Amino acid sequence: MADSEQSQKQLSEGDFMRLLMKHEPALRAFSRSLLPNWNLVDEVIQESSLTLWEKFSQLESESGFLPWAKVVVRFKCLSAIRDLGRDRHVFSEGVLELLADEAAEMDAEEHVAAMQALRVCLAKFSNPHQELLLAPYSGEGRVKDIAEQSGKSANALYKLLGRLREKLSGCVHESIAKGALGHGA
Repeated sequence: MADSEQSQKQLSEGDFMRLLMKHEPALRAFSRSLLPNWNLVDEVIQESSLTLWEKFSQLESESGFLPWAKVVVRFKCLSAIRDLGRDRHVFSEGVLELLADEAAEMDAEEHVAAMQALRVCLAKFSNPHQELLLAPYSGEGRVKDIAEQSGKSANALYKLLGRLREKLSGCVHESIAKGALGHGA
């Protein structure tokens, strides 16, 4: 009996790795909602993982991992944003706080539902349109590369990208709404 009580109180290194792997997609999405690019997300997730590891003994239960980890990631994001303070494309700290509050409210189930809706909706687009929708996340200059390959101007592709994003967003919101209505019925 004493062993089971102790195992409930103290989480192992294996528990940490399992929890980190399980919640990393949600933590990445959370940090991306605050940070301007994926490279910075990678840096923040790496720094956050080290901090989480160092402070893991403070965690009382597995169910508290994601909220606890989001707090650490949030502070790392705010620190990274402060370091980018001279960049005019970065939101003010007040706006970042609002975004972080909103993103923190999204639980893991909502994140999974949103990602599933995104995958389903993205699959409805043609392969070239999927490639264009994903291009901005595939590295800098990818849209320009596609423009050169297709013989179209980058400006025309950015306009098309805007229209495709609107369609994708509408599809995702509609899909999530239908899912929420389905759960409530």
